[in-house]
Amino acid sequence: MRVVMIGSGNVATIFSRLIKKGGHTILQVISKQLPNAKTLATELNCDFSDNYGALNKTADIYIIAINDDSLNKLDNPFSVGDKLVVHTAASVSKSVLQNISANYGVLYPLQSLRKEIPDTVGMPLLIDGNSDHAIQLIQDFALSISPIVSKANDEQRLKLHIAAIIANNFTNHLFSLTEEFCKNEKVDFKLLLPIINETTRRLSTHSPADVQTGPAIRNDDSTIDKHLAILANYPKLKNLYRIITDSIRTNR
Repeated sequence: MRVVMIGSGNVATIFSRLIKKGGHTILQVISKQLPNAKTLATELNCDFSDNYGALNKTADIYIIAINDDSLNKLDNPFSVGDKLVVHTAASVSKSVLQNISANYGVLYPLQSLRKEIPDTVGMPLLIDGNSDHAIQLIQDFALSISPIVSKANDEQRLKLHIAAIIANNFTNHLFSLTEEFCKNEKVDFKLLLPIINETTRRLSTHSPADVQTGPAIRNDDSTIDKHLAILANYPKLKNLYRIITDSIRTNR
């Protein structure tokens, strides 16, 4: 398919690489951030612009990979008739595109993306469309760039986004606080990487509830008290330790 990419950030960059690898042709990159558009277009060997008025109208699919605020402020900046248009957001309804095309939908990557990482193979793609025809077109395209494609409406996509925030972003925040604690206490954070990797590895074969370990699940109050004493100088971390310990205990 012939593709126009609208956006030039992390999602647009990773998607563009996967699309090109999937055998499609990217005709143009449109982005308000002209230097970023130029950088991505140079990598893809295609045209670029920061003006919707210069939009290439010969594409088969238009992918809008911009932030949620900008997506919600789209006020019919362009129209492509019945050409397929999709956005890549989790928390924005597909209906935001209804004035742009007669065929529209969503192509949402359920993954944490950064343009510096290699192409993300096997990235789950959640799709939706305003008609069976649009859904079929989006599904066929999605399967050409990822083996994991699932249909999810606006409500399901929002709920999965919440789950992803808790499982990924919140966990990473704990990693960040832990790293800061380790630096302050002169211990090596990298020694924790094997246990972190082992914990995530287990999730492919077990329910998280079945492999919970630690003093909270064992009701080891003596160890918990020692930990809280050491965390006295880290009130934010101490509070999180208490909250999560209580949560583990009440969900045994």
